[in-house]
Amino acid sequence: MPRLRQVPRDEVTDPLTLFFYDRLFGPDRDPAADPGTATGSPGDWWTVFALDPAILKHCVKGFQLYREAGLDPVLRELGQSRAGWARGSQFVFSQHCKQMRALGVPDEKVQAVAYWQVSPLFNEIERAVLAYTDGLVLDGGRVHDEIFAVLKAHLSDQQILELTYITCLYEMHATMSRALRLEFDDRPEQVVEVDAPDGYGTRDIADDLHVGG
Repeated sequence: MPRLRQVPRDEVTDPLTLFFYDRLFGPDRDPAADPGTATGSPGDWWTVFALDPAILKHCVKGFQLYREAGLDPVLRELGQSRAGWARGSQFVFSQHCKQMRALGVPDEKVQAVAYWQVSPLFNEIERAVLAYTDGLVLDGGRVHDEIFAVLKAHLSDQQILELTYITCLYEMHATMSRALRLEFDDRPEQVVEVDAPDGYGTRDIADDLHVGG
């Protein structure tokens, strides 16, 4: 379950929120009680973001912006899907893998986004977009001049700005999805202590730590 309350249909007064409840779930369903979207996700991103209609409206405008951008949509989706993978968001990664397939990207290429560095399936600009995405997401915006030079050789300044904005926008969505445990990111913490075997006490652990000097 998400970490924040979901807004049931009977509490929705905002027209835009109600529009998306109807469009995504049908006019006769309460998505807070009866979840599920056409893409297979629960849809709780919508029911949680409905807590603040102004934030929901801002996000929806961001969706519209990226769909109207002049950037090649395949390059855009490479950035979005890689941002999801790099930030560890199964939701963002999964949804944008689906979008790439809808654009005609072969399945083996979609899968290779996770290990693009050793894949021969990407051309020069695609590799630059993936490297740029890693610079934005994994290195906090630290991008080598050689990567940027390849972007400049293939894309206009406006397109690079669009790529940067959209990729960072989806890093934000990936981060928020994980923090709030939304959609496919509703998963328990994976990094936990592994229990020691029965009978393995603190004295044994201390002895192990001092092995070798």
